[in-house]
Amino acid sequence: MDRVTDILRDPTFKALLEVARLDKPVGTLLLLWPTLAALWIASNGWPGWHLFLVFTLGTFLTRSAGCVINDISDRSLDGHVKRTQLRPLATGALSVRLALAWMVFLLAVAGLLVLTTNFETILLAGVSAVLAGLYPLMKRITHLPQLVLGVAFSFGIPMAFTAVNGEINTATGLLFFANLVWVVAYDTEYAMVDRDDDLKIGIKSTAILFAEQDRLIIGCLQIMFVMFLWQLGENLAFSNLYLAFVLAIGGFCLRQQWLIRRRDREGSFSAFKNNQYLGLLLFVAIVVETSIL
Repeated sequence: MDRVTDILRDPTFKALLEVARLDKPVGTLLLLWPTLAALWIASNGWPGWHLFLVFTLGTFLTRSAGCVINDISDRSLDGHVKRTQLRPLATGALSVRLALAWMVFLLAVAGLLVLTTNFETILLAGVSAVLAGLYPLMKRITHLPQLVLGVAFSFGIPMAFTAVNGEINTATGLLFFANLVWVVAYDTEYAMVDRDDDLKIGIKSTAILFAEQDRLIIGCLQIMFVMFLWQLGENLAFSNLYLAFVLAIGGFCLRQQWLIRRRDREGSFSAFKNNQYLGLLLFVAIVVETSIL
């Protein structure tokens, strides 16, 4: 027991948890909920323990690996941003070499998991990993890195469908594009937190691109998100209860608009975190429709 306590208190162990964001699961949940929703739709209910564990553990592992890649790339910049200045690679609490080894380990375990599925899913996983690796670079060459992240964060959806039945369909596309616009919306809220610092150090984002039109464009993206979800329900012949869930999701979007009304750091970060509950609500809606009704 003392040995376990010593490990947990070890600064290097703590740094490894932090660089992989294992101590801050919000981003992982944002990736997990739509992926599980897709898995439930593709399976028309409970997908079985194998696929549930593959996609749940795989989501945690790949998102953590993506965070490590991001922090390695941004290690010389994070110290100049208020929100990220204490990250392990920025402070020197963790070496790049150890971070790279940690990233390889996370990706290797995730790779072993996806190898238990099928060829189509393995192929999509490879594309998703490449896109996630490109995200840090995109912040330096385009004001649309959130779009790249949105595509990468949405690849779990077609992967879920191919893992279940080897193919994708209209529902796959509707959920994919719903998730894509949602990711761009909430990651723009996230980028609003760092906008002042990013302008100083030359990092690009949709928050900078949208400028004073940020709330309007986020609102438009949120409307598109709700409309895609509504169309998904129509495509799958879901009940009126699903429509009620979609309306409640729209209420979360309105709440986020209120939170970002002043465009301050605290409000923008609260709006971003609010999306983890929105995603959970979407997952619950899908579970109710496919497993209960």
